[in-house]
Amino acid sequence: MIDLIVFLTLLALGYGAGTWAEKRHYRSIVAREQATLNLPAVTMKSVDIAENKICSARMVHGSAVISVDYFKRILAGLRNIFGGKVKSYESLIDRARREALLRMKAMAGDATIIVNVRIETATIGKQSKRKNISCLEAMAYGTALTMEE
Repeated sequence: MIDLIVFLTLLALGYGAGTWAEKRHYRSIVAREQATLNLPAVTMKSVDIAENKICSARMVHGSAVISVDYFKRILAGLRNIFGGKVKSYESLIDRARREALLRMKAMAGDATIIVNVRIETATIGKQSKRKNISCLEAMAYGTALTMEE
């Protein structure tokens, strides 16, 4: 009986810590997104700007690797049995993509706009026959343009 109590306590503690860390990361993402609103990142290959106004163009990138916790794996496994949206993995992908875009914007520095933005995702880690994902990587890249004032 004591083993069950210890197990359930550790399970609840792990779930609570994971939820707290994810919420803290989301708050950080929202605050940094607000700080970088003045730097647009668009998927257009080009913008309607005269070439003589462009001071520099350089490639910028950002990547983020987010790990899957055991609770998300359990929820995804249950969803795999019953079908439907896997919300636990949706939040994982959302966090990774947003973090990668923020890191790309940080690398852009004083750029005016980032054009031709692309986002790639990949799973990282050992995959078994059950196709368990251990980590997810998102990489954002684009061309940062700096305009003369």
